[in-house]
Amino acid sequence: MDGGVTVITNPMVSVRLTSTLSSFEVIRRFNRGITIADLKNKLEIVIGTPASCMDMQLFSVSDKFLQNLEDSEALLGSYPVDDDCRIHVIDRSGAQTGAFTNLSEVEKYEISEGAYEKRTDSVRAFMKKQKVGRFNEKEMAQREAEQAQREAEENAAAAAIAVGSRCKVHVPGQPTKLGTVMYVGTTEFKPGPWVGVKYDEPLGKHDGSVNGKRYFECQPKYGAFVKPLSVTVGDFPEENFGLDEM
Repeated sequence: MDGGVTVITNPMVSVRLTSTLSSFEVIRRFNRGITIADLKNKLEIVIGTPASCMDMQLFSVSDKFLQNLEDSEALLGSYPVDDDCRIHVIDRSGAQTGAFTNLSEVEKYEISEGAYEKRTDSVRAFMKKQKVGRFNEKEMAQREAEQAQREAEENAAAAAIAVGSRCKVHVPGQPTKLGTVMYVGTTEFKPGPWVGVKYDEPLGKHDGSVNGKRYFECQPKYGAFVKPLSVTVGDFPEENFGLDEM
């Protein structure tokens, strides 16, 4: 042995790629033995710029400009290219920035309802064949029956609730609250019967008005609307929270 030192360099290098056509950064690995001309050809697919319309700049790992990659016959490894350095491609084809990510001008495929109904390879055709969702007549009939029963129960419960009654409200997943019934009837924000309640504590969502329409009066954060089946009317005296004590 002659005591010399042999330096082995990884033939592959991982670089970050950016371009004037996109705000995205991608990472690719290249052989250091590739020529700059061949590198441009490979980048056509990645960047979307013709090789003949590319200018390339090399930046360090800390994004400090190093030099232009101008010599088409030079090897990539002849430049100070290290892992995580950046190669920036400047497009000279005249394409606009973001042209490959802007879908506003892309012609969209459309199909008529009649033509879609006749297709045998569509999601709708699959659902029909498997009797899934709205194409399962038995399941849909059961859902409609359950919905009708629920609506009948809600209407019956609403009819038994009088404005001014003391009540207890229990909504699944929430603590039980005490309050006074202020409104019973339909609303503009959702279908079906609703009960407007003024809580004894500021545990509500509004002051009796929703989307600009007033249904009853109360202090802010004391009012709420709940479904009739969540309301139990009874002798529920208002709790004394010690507000009058010194």
